[in-house]
Amino acid sequence: MKRTEMSVPHGRSRILIVDDEAEILVALTDLLEDEFDILSSTDPLEALGFLKKSSDIAVIVSDQRMPNMTGDVLLSKAREFSDARGILLTGYADLAAVVAALNQGRIQFYAHKPWESDSLRAMVREVAAHHRLERALMTERVLLHGALESVPMNVVFSESDGTVLRHNVAVDAPINSRGNIAEDMLFSEALRPEIEAMRVEARERGEATRLVAEMTQGEVRWHEITRQTLPWPRNASGVPFPVEQRWQLSLGRDVTERLAMEERLRQDDKMHALGTLAGGIAHDFNNLLTAMLGSLELLQDMTPASDPMVTKLFDNALDSARRGTVLTRRLLEFGRPKPIALRPVNLVELIWNMHDLIVQSLSRASDLRGETGRCALNLEHVPRDLRVASVLSDPGQLEMALLNLCINARDAMPQGGIITIYLADDTSGAGEPCVILKVEDQGCGMSPDVVRRIFEPFFTTKGLGSGTGLGLSTIYGFLQRSGGDIRVESVPDEGTSMIVTLPVCTPAPENQSIEAGASDVPLNKQRILLADDEAGVRLVTEQFLAQDGHKVVSVPDGADVIAVLDKGECFDLVVLDLLMPGMGGRECGQILEQRYPGLPVLYVSGYADPQNLPAQAFVLGKPFTPQELRDAISATMRKSS
Repeated sequence: MKRTEMSVPHGRSRILIVDDEAEILVALTDLLEDEFDILSSTDPLEALGFLKKSSDIAVIVSDQRMPNMTGDVLLSKAREFSDARGILLTGYADLAAVVAALNQGRIQFYAHKPWESDSLRAMVREVAAHHRLERALMTERVLLHGALESVPMNVVFSESDGTVLRHNVAVDAPINSRGNIAEDMLFSEALRPEIEAMRVEARERGEATRLVAEMTQGEVRWHEITRQTLPWPRNASGVPFPVEQRWQLSLGRDVTERLAMEERLRQDDKMHALGTLAGGIAHDFNNLLTAMLGSLELLQDMTPASDPMVTKLFDNALDSARRGTVLTRRLLEFGRPKPIALRPVNLVELIWNMHDLIVQSLSRASDLRGETGRCALNLEHVPRDLRVASVLSDPGQLEMALLNLCINARDAMPQGGIITIYLADDTSGAGEPCVILKVEDQGCGMSPDVVRRIFEPFFTTKGLGSGTGLGLSTIYGFLQRSGGDIRVESVPDEGTSMIVTLPVCTPAPENQSIEAGASDVPLNKQRILLADDEAGVRLVTEQFLAQDGHKVVSVPDGADVIAVLDKGECFDLVVLDLLMPGMGGRECGQILEQRYPGLPVLYVSGYADPQNLPAQAFVLGKPFTPQELRDAISATMRKSS
């Protein structure tokens, strides 16, 4: 800890000389002006006026016997509004008044007339130095008091045995037999062993730091406490006092919220990193799935439907591939979050409209597992006439989030139980207004270690093959992007509550409407230039386009697109994969916009960061069906027409 010394002002002090004889003033000024700034007056009343206007006067040198006011009375009045120290000049006849002034603390020294010059100068010098020290001590007291009052920490100055010297802790601590407060009484009983250990460590090592926890009203609160042994005082010879006699400073603050925020930031960083990784994996999977799904659909169209087993095998393969697209879509939501269409949502209506779907999903889950336990859905805390504020959210994604939470609750109760949904306005008054949606189960609950990881991508407590670990992390990402939040309260063997916070919004005006899209432009036979680095994807896309009568030229790279066009060939549309090893779709699209303005471009991607998409681009996600490809071409041509 860096040592800080008390700052004592130096420099020339200001002296006020008061004497009814002008000659005395001149003599004293000549004596003192080399060392001090001088003010002088022959009138005590005028001198009091100087004192009221000048707060920097350090010493008053006054004659005792003056016609209008004696010196001791002048100094007594001065003490009412000035901290200047007094010196009386007097004859022997006034000695009784001088002694009285000394005893009452009105003056610090006196000198007889005529004075001895060196003695008087030394006297004024000492009184001025004493005034400077008093000012410095007063400044230290004010600063310390201000710091104790305003600093957002618990500050305790104590002796090494724990006797409190100063503190700002808001507790009523008892006073011991010595008339002091014991430091332990300023802390809760749970923290006292740590405080005692820190006191000993600070004596031995000079400092100690702890991060300690205590249970307060069922909640864990974390405290960061730092303790230092202060390097002063020193004895008269300048040698520091022994360690056991030194003072200690304890600084403590509640860091529960800070630690929670740091944990949230670590979680966000982890999810971002995993999202980037997942997005790259999803890109490769989407290329494979595009080729697989496209090939299967084309083969199905080419194969006679006479053999039921062939049809069943095609359906089975297509269904498996489509389930793969759902998984990759979830992976993509970490690296390329799905755009959120926020609008006012009435949660009461949303929950009741989902009642049948949730009940059917719970029953179907039980039937598939062959279990006897059944789950019941309890909506008594969401009556149809319940009035809660509308929330700002994406209704489709919010429905999926609620369904996912209910399914998770069902999985936590293999022997059956009740899933209860609660809905209420947040009345805590903290932060922005919001609505609380809670899904509560009576299941097995979770340990604190599991709760800390529950929103991590790919983390799951379900058995192998029973879950991807993406459901809750997807919900977490959706809520974070839409201004909401989710937290978990869970006790092993007692159940779990998933508590969703959603921001309140003002409903949109009734006359607002969404602009309807224009009707599809009938697709004529187009000449299309296709670029994709995956041969399987190119083949499938070519066949989809050829089935609709389009003439297709395909190339594996964006540079090849530019080369074909630069040879003078004409095309009605360019279909570009965004991510290609050579020249990617974005770079190629920029060149096309400069060289061939007006040429429609349809971008296709299995994964693309929204920040890297071309402005106003139409992007078709992989994998896609023939109809989705037709719709995308129609929209692109319509936009360009």
